[in-house]
Amino acid sequence: MFKSTHFRNLSIIFILALFIVNLAEAGSKRRRGTAGAQELLIPVGARNIAMSGAFVAGLSGVEAAAYNPAGVAGMMSNGQAMFSRNNWIADINVNYAAVASNFGGKNFFGVTFRNIDFGDIMVTTAEEPDGTGETFSPNYVTIGFLFSRKMTDRILFGADIKFVHEGIMRESANGFVIDAGVQYTTGTNGIRLGATVKNLGLNMWFNGPDLEGMYQPEGSEPGSSNEPRRVHSQDYEMPTSLELGVSYGPVNLGIGNVTLATSFLNNNFSFDEYRLGGEFIFMNMLYLRGGFVIAFDPEPFGADNIEGTDDDEEDEQWIYDSEKFLFGPSFGFGLNSEKVTGMDLTIDYAYRSAKWFEDSQWITISLGF
Repeated sequence: MFKSTHFRNLSIIFILALFIVNLAEAGSKRRRGTAGAQELLIPVGARNIAMSGAFVAGLSGVEAAAYNPAGVAGMMSNGQAMFSRNNWIADINVNYAAVASNFGGKNFFGVTFRNIDFGDIMVTTAEEPDGTGETFSPNYVTIGFLFSRKMTDRILFGADIKFVHEGIMRESANGFVIDAGVQYTTGTNGIRLGATVKNLGLNMWFNGPDLEGMYQPEGSEPGSSNEPRRVHSQDYEMPTSLELGVSYGPVNLGIGNVTLATSFLNNNFSFDEYRLGGEFIFMNMLYLRGGFVIAFDPEPFGADNIEGTDDDEEDEQWIYDSEKFLFGPSFGFGLNSEKVTGMDLTIDYAYRSAKWFEDSQWITISLGF
């Protein structure tokens, strides 16, 4: 039964989420490129990507850990594991794995893992700009510790505390971020609400032995002895964001069920986004999905022009599939084999178009146990 104390707790969570994000400047083109750890923004999990990431209010199971950890407590089985691989832009591959299980009662615990595969990069120097014959590969890894709970029959809460490691040659940066979210089912009308704060954490910075060297002191006489000096790298903020979502369904259409979802993403370091997606389920086996995203620029009409110059191209406030917002519509499908094999095995595929790079593709395999 829904108690007044539960409504109060839900309200407090929503208010805190809004307050945290309002501490930062709203999404703006002026802040693009000012946040680090951008690998945290690369989406994973084919189901929600096929719906353009709009399903934060109703996504359930272990895949929800990447979008709204509250949804993990909504899984139908006692436990679930998934593996997702993404062919990202510029020949970058993203591997993601997660596992979560019910550890008694209403509590779910799990682990998430993300790895970025950049491939081998040629080492160049000022003396050998065509390469030294050596290669290196950056090492970007994120490990999360997940908790999700059924607060009531209508309210789900979840959090994912993640350790973030970025390594480039002998330099590295380490930090912690947290994702936290709630999902609320309004009743029997199929409407669900969701909110999540993602990548909330302290600044990170790179450190390592290659930042040390012997240099001649500034202002010293020619021929003076070199002295040890250390380059201090600039710290950078985490790409914190807030997302609010609504979903409706499933609605029985006779031949199958359909679910619609929409969400608003407040991104502190880029444009805000409005997302819309849908999913059609046929015989609880075949899933067809689609969606699109529209970005919103709060500073249109030449706000990004250099002072004293003219720009003949008028900026647009609503941006979609352009040189300023790279990504176009997405679609995908899924197949669950439980009715045929008795095994709760699902394979999902997603495809999203991009403006200047090759289109991205995701494949996800999930298993309930």
